[in-house]
Amino acid sequence: MIETPQAAKYRPATEIDALMLGDPVVAADFPQTILRYRNDRAAASVGLAGLSDEAWISHFGRFKPLEDNLPRPLALRYHGHQFRHYNPDIGDGRGFLFAQLRDDRDRLLDLGTKGSGQTPYSRFGDGRLTLKGGTREILATEMLEALGVNTSKTFSIIETGEALDRNDEPSPTRGAAMVRLSHSHIRIGTFQRAAYIEDHALLERLTDYALTRLYGETPGDNPPAQLLGRVVERTADLAASYMVAGFVHGVLNSDNINVTGESFDYGPWRFTPLWDAHFTAAYFDHNGLYAYGRQAEAIHWDVAQLAISLRALTDAPPLIEQLEHFPTLYAQAMQRRFCWRLGVEPGDNPGSMIETAVRAMVTTGTLIDCFFHDWRGGTPRDAAPYGDTAWAPFRKAIASFAPVSGAKDHPYWSDEAPCSMHIEEVESIWSAIDKDDDWSPLHAKVAAIRRMGEALGATATS
Repeated sequence: MIETPQAAKYRPATEIDALMLGDPVVAADFPQTILRYRNDRAAASVGLAGLSDEAWISHFGRFKPLEDNLPRPLALRYHGHQFRHYNPDIGDGRGFLFAQLRDDRDRLLDLGTKGSGQTPYSRFGDGRLTLKGGTREILATEMLEALGVNTSKTFSIIETGEALDRNDEPSPTRGAAMVRLSHSHIRIGTFQRAAYIEDHALLERLTDYALTRLYGETPGDNPPAQLLGRVVERTADLAASYMVAGFVHGVLNSDNINVTGESFDYGPWRFTPLWDAHFTAAYFDHNGLYAYGRQAEAIHWDVAQLAISLRALTDAPPLIEQLEHFPTLYAQAMQRRFCWRLGVEPGDNPGSMIETAVRAMVTTGTLIDCFFHDWRGGTPRDAAPYGDTAWAPFRKAIASFAPVSGAKDHPYWSDEAPCSMHIEEVESIWSAIDKDDDWSPLHAKVAAIRRMGEALGATATS
């Protein structure tokens, strides 16, 4: 296990109770509870790193309530557009909100589950999660966090001793219960449900909760427009962070977009090796709706559904005004984040510099991770691969961008190859677990990812 000393005090909160957004449920009684992964770095931020393994399993495998916290888990209610089709028959079908607490930055956070059993919203599902799915979620969240993406944290994985049948992967396969640490589980779909059932009082409470509890703001003259403005800012940055990380979420439905702009719920995700706008992660995304190059469009569309839901509380013009800021904010976030990963100060016309870089990567088939690794600080570690004419416009553009202080100080930048997370390695890590119960490749990869994160440093928005 990768451990971090306890740093924060445990501070429970139950502030979502007043919203009446969930149904009390009972967790599944699993045959076994084998601790496979505990994220002590995340646990330290909320005062839980000091738990013994026995106590950890009790809380996050058997779901005994945390002290002074929610007395019973809540399966949250929400609706959502799924691949642009509205679905009022969804909600937490294999998870629930387990606890709320505050972190070392005084943010209100949730501990939510995946694979913890059936709920009123399970429909025909078994309410379970495969161990492979949990392992993949560890890799996704660790890599995204290192690359500066605002993401949920995989908090715990406990193997359950169940054999699960799945139609889209080899079965039977091992089961798991996962816990994630997230800055709220209030989705755009949560607001859509309130609007759909015409509960304007609930819409008002949701708006106030999001502004005061999640954003720490005092509601102004027009709280719905105020909230929409914050969501537009955060989600535009989220879309840009996906692009700079080379990440494809796979299922950007409106029930998967958190109103805090935090990425979460990783199913068929992938990192694209190349800057390929058409690259998709989900085998069922036949039309490429959520392809790599369409993610900003998809997220903007989802945020428009939030605006439509808030229309019940205010006139359209102030909402439209906020929504129209998205393209500009997205472009600004792309420039800021691209320069951050490249390790250069924002210079003159970063947009043009990015265009030349992307064009050269596409033309030459250069791997995204290799580009950022090789050009860290604005100069190539080896000029030979970047000497042809395709790179000439970028070489000219980047010359005016100064390196950030200490851009290459970390030993990571002397590595021959970057730390990447492509599907072949994901499958290899899972294969070691599946065939030999060998978890060492996973723990080694997490350590390597965190080392890369240290080398990159914090983003301006983290």
